[in-house]
Amino acid sequence: MGIIKVDPFRGFEQVSRRVNDVFDQMQRGGFAFEMGDFSPRVDVTEDDKGVMFHAELPGIPKEAVKITVSDDKVLTIRGEKKREEKQEDKNYMRIERRYGSFARSFGLADNLDTDSIKASFDNGVLTVAIAKKEPAKPRELEVTIQ
Repeated sequence: MGIIKVDPFRGFEQVSRRVNDVFDQMQRGGFAFEMGDFSPRVDVTEDDKGVMFHAELPGIPKEAVKITVSDDKVLTIRGEKKREEKQEDKNYMRIERRYGSFARSFGLADNLDTDSIKASFDNGVLTVAIAKKEPAKPRELEVTIQ
């Protein structure tokens, strides 16, 4: 009989990394939420001018994608990746691609101008750009003494 080596902490590093990601998002003032069978991967970048979201949406026409921003500053990208019609004369050996509706939501920082959102779709990549607002200048009010 052979000895089976068991690692009780197998997979713990991945869980730890996910928990750290959640806390990092909370510290930056945002969060990410995903639901659905198909969940596109999204890169989020920031520079001096604004924040950009790059979502991989292969096989999805731009007409099947909807982008919304709620009053509480949550950007949501939703859509559906439809499966090709099944052909009866094919015997599938393996099915790895995922299909279905999806929704990805991201909390937006207060310094973003949600009225200036621009979106483009090129080669299966959706790009959403949101410009930063100019910081509010402190107001000085002079009060007269009576």
